[in-house]
Amino acid sequence: MTTNALRLVRSLGIEVETMEYAWSEDDLSATAAAGKLGLDPDRVFKTIVVRGPKVGPFMCVVPGSAEVDLRKAAKAAGDKSAGPLPLRELEALTGYVRGGCSPVGAKKALPVFIDETAVLWDTISVSAGARGLQMLLSPADLARASGAVFADLV
Repeated sequence: MTTNALRLVRSLGIEVETMEYAWSEDDLSATAAAGKLGLDPDRVFKTIVVRGPKVGPFMCVVPGSAEVDLRKAAKAAGDKSAGPLPLRELEALTGYVRGGCSPVGAKKALPVFIDETAVLWDTISVSAGARGLQMLLSPADLARASGAVFADLV
């Protein structure tokens, strides 16, 4: 399967590995994906879209075992506060659905912040833009492909 996220990553000459798994509407979490793929939940990163009053929507990429700290996310984005983007707005804004939101290749270019713990891994796993499809790549390559900045988010 090829997605916009994978096309973009590969067009930059980035080496990426893909992994597919059987997903369930009952549990679309990163920890469930990690279990099915046999990966450490701290290595499988999830993408959470939030909104700040000044900066608008932005993406936070955090370990599957953690929750994004909205105060830290707002600070990273240069805003005073941030809140979750309503789920009904996700697909129209990003082109992605819940459980398949990639920090790469969104319909509208959004600022992306990756939790600084990502650099502890040689490669991390993030959604490749579809449910049941993950891509493994280095944190630096993910940052390059998404235009991301590393920050303390959890």
